Amino acid sequence: MTASLTCTVEAATMWTSPDAPRDLDALALLDVPDLAAWTASLSPTQRLGLHGRVDTQLAAGEPAVVIEEVDGWAYVAAPWQLSPKDERGYPGWIRRRHLGPGGAPVTPPAEIGAGADARLDFARRFIGLRYLWGGTTPRGVDCSGLVHLTFRAAGVVVPRDADAQWAAADQVALGDEQPGDLYFFARPDGFVYHVGFVIAPGVMLHAPEGTELVEEAPVSAERRGNLVGAGRLLAP
Repeated sequence: MTASLTCTVEAATMWTSPDAPRDLDALALLDVPDLAAWTASLSPTQRLGLHGRVDTQLAAGEPAVVIEEVDGWAYVAAPWQLSPKDERGYPGWIRRRHLGPGGAPVTPPAEIGAGADARLDFARRFIGLRYLWGGTTPRGVDCSGLVHLTFRAAGVVVPRDADAQWAAADQVALGDEQPGDLYFFARPDGFVYHVGFVIAPGVMLHAPEGTELVEEAPVSAERRGNLVGAGRLLAP
């Protein structure tokens, strides 16, 4: 079964399975999700508890390819969110009630210019926003979600996750990075787990994991030890 539908709510959270939501996530599952109340209700520990439960979110008007439906849930692929997990788009489970008919363009409409200054100005709108694992909306973002949302605002579809963004980027030698490029950070095993916008050499705009807020700040000494390189998804 495949059908192309559209997200009809403010944002539809995509879960790893229909059993992934906790009782405390009920507000995100309402027919009309109350994302403001849900995100405000989560403690720092509960936010971190979304690891392994939430993958990403669909924004209002975003297309979804429905692959399977089970007991009020839809397993979908999100074509505006590229992922090596599925060539059709990022896969995950959402409430079927959060989808409805409606055509969507092949790529998201551009709200801002494609230049680095426009992208950074857009990303700065989220400074002070609390981190939300899997978040891709003004209610909360994670590190790669902030990057993805910013490029989407420029009408550009890029991978959703940090490791896939690193794989898709043109690598830039450290020291040659420019504003609007991206810094990538990897674990000892090489897995890229964090990403942020370059503001200036050694300074980035990013969404720190956990209880922290989106910030523009120098790369900390601790993070610098995990800096694997810089990358460019679009020309400055």
